[in-house]
Amino acid sequence: MLDAIRWDTDLIRRYDLAGPRYTSYPTAVQFHSQVGTFDLFHALRDSRKAQRPLSLYLHVPFCANICYYCACNKVITKDRGRAQPYLQRLEQEIQLIACHLDPAQKVEQLHFGGGTPTFLSHDELRQVMAHLRKHFNLLDDDSGDYGIEIDPREADWSTMGLLRELGFNRVSIGLQDLDPTVQRAVNRLQSLEETRAVIDAARTLQFRSINIDLIYGLPRQTPENFARTVDEVIRLQPDRLSVFNYAHLPERFMPQRRIDGNELPTPAQKLEMLQRTIEQLISAGYRYIGMDHFALPDDELAIAQEESTLQRNFQGYTTHGHCDLIGLGVSAISQIGDLYCQNSSDLSEYQNVLASMQPATSRGLLCNADDRLRRAVIQQLICHFSLEFADIEQAFNIDFQGYFAKLWPQLQDMAKDGLIELDRDRITILPAGRLLARSVCMVFDAYLEQHSRQRFSRVI
Repeated sequence: MLDAIRWDTDLIRRYDLAGPRYTSYPTAVQFHSQVGTFDLFHALRDSRKAQRPLSLYLHVPFCANICYYCACNKVITKDRGRAQPYLQRLEQEIQLIACHLDPAQKVEQLHFGGGTPTFLSHDELRQVMAHLRKHFNLLDDDSGDYGIEIDPREADWSTMGLLRELGFNRVSIGLQDLDPTVQRAVNRLQSLEETRAVIDAARTLQFRSINIDLIYGLPRQTPENFARTVDEVIRLQPDRLSVFNYAHLPERFMPQRRIDGNELPTPAQKLEMLQRTIEQLISAGYRYIGMDHFALPDDELAIAQEESTLQRNFQGYTTHGHCDLIGLGVSAISQIGDLYCQNSSDLSEYQNVLASMQPATSRGLLCNADDRLRRAVIQQLICHFSLEFADIEQAFNIDFQGYFAKLWPQLQDMAKDGLIELDRDRITILPAGRLLARSVCMVFDAYLEQHSRQRFSRVI
């Protein structure tokens, strides 16, 4: 079974290191300011020539309330009027990027993230979608994966009806924890009833998929109260679940300074939370996809993993990794062929640059041959827990063991520890190592030692 996990506390303690989540390789830490408009236009031209399908990500940064744990790029404001100037620049960006692509390139995947996308009014949501449809080839037959992140405090039945009417068929619901004492500690009061109402609406309106996000390691959480949250969530029967480890980095993320570090659970309690959560979800029929993600067996992610077609990109685990990803909005990241590029993370700068009808690209990276090779290795390991050397050798014309000779002692140590199985033809991440797949991927990361590990969350 692909979802088989064996809990090994000693192994977890040994390999629970800080490291990247590998939504890309190289990671965004490697991005630099030498990548700019010329590189973006060149990559868009190549995408147009190759007629590659598209995945669009659109970032809406506004939130009406601050959640203390949040590390996203966001603007906290009660002033709904701030959205309109942003949307004007966003529409300019949509037009500017789309004119370098072919109208025949289909948008297979669309995702609105944030922030809180439903901070926008109904008219503003209609306005954005109409502009996207005008400039991109959005599918009208409901066959695309068109998702949006939902805060149940900012959505009701009429909002869900509008989203379905506009073409959305997937929703991702932020929940984090249902315990009121935990919610007060992170300034996110959200009832089970509010959450259930949004899910009931999504099911009635025939949204294809519902995802719920949880976080373990928040202040005032205990293994017992978090287990109760997980039980309630299981009763809601989402198609997918993301169970994230809270990384407390108050030196990097200002809102986290409002969290009392003395109220955080201990490392041992966090491990117990994760172990119990896994047991609860597996017993309820969910499959472990990897990297904090679980899905029901008939979900597209579980099927893709079974068929070895699962991929990973800035959208997370996906069945659309073959698409060029176009990021729109402040801080949004694009992956177009071998180019990664990111828009300015400063709202004023983003809007000012687009006011001059220039893309807001501020940094990025163009992958070299070694990057492409290591990206393929990491992608296989993190999505499928195994790697056939012959596949990499054939694709990149190398001798795998010779190319990675310096890494071999580390891999052999991991094999002795029972994390992986290593032989002449393949690497297999064993059930005891699947929660630690990031640690295996980190062996192949050529950049990792150049940067402080404090930039990253721990594996568990």
